[in-house]
Amino acid sequence: MLKKKKKENMDTTENINEPTAENLTEEQQLKDQQAETVETEEVAVGATAEEKLKDELSQANDKYLRLYAEFDNFRRRTQKERAEARETEGKELIIALLPVLDDFERAQRSMEKAVDVASVKEGVTLIQNKLKNILTQKGLKEMESIGAPFDADLQEAITNIPAPTDDLKGKVIDEMEKGYTLKDRVIRFAKVIVGA
Repeated sequence: MLKKKKKENMDTTENINEPTAENLTEEQQLKDQQAETVETEEVAVGATAEEKLKDELSQANDKYLRLYAEFDNFRRRTQKERAEARETEGKELIIALLPVLDDFERAQRSMEKAVDVASVKEGVTLIQNKLKNILTQKGLKEMESIGAPFDADLQEAITNIPAPTDDLKGKVIDEMEKGYTLKDRVIRFAKVIVGA
């Protein structure tokens, strides 16, 4: 009997330790559930990462659109300001020249009644000096060309004539039109006659 009981105990122990069909399915089900849980967590983590990336993308797109709109507004405003500046760029000079225009009108009226040419000549000279002073204040300068060596960067030679003396060869003998610079930039070349 003892042997029988030992044998039964051993069979029972073996049955417990050995995977049976029932034990196997339960273990498999448990493993499957754990795997599904892990997959669900991975999907949840993946979904949150995906949502996070979508959020970042939408924020980046929003930021891009705002910057683009801001730049577009800046560009339009700058173009408008430039157009307005071009329309009124000579305003200061014109305002400064209006008194000279008034002086010319007064001179014309006085020339109709004037008998003395010297007073008319003096009045015109005063107006010319006033005009020159205004233009000088705005940065206009006359070029001094007569007697200076010919410089193609500043002067335009109309013709060459034989130089009266040897020291005037290659130099400006006469000036047909004065040259002008505006703030050290040539705005009109002097038209000159050069000695050969």
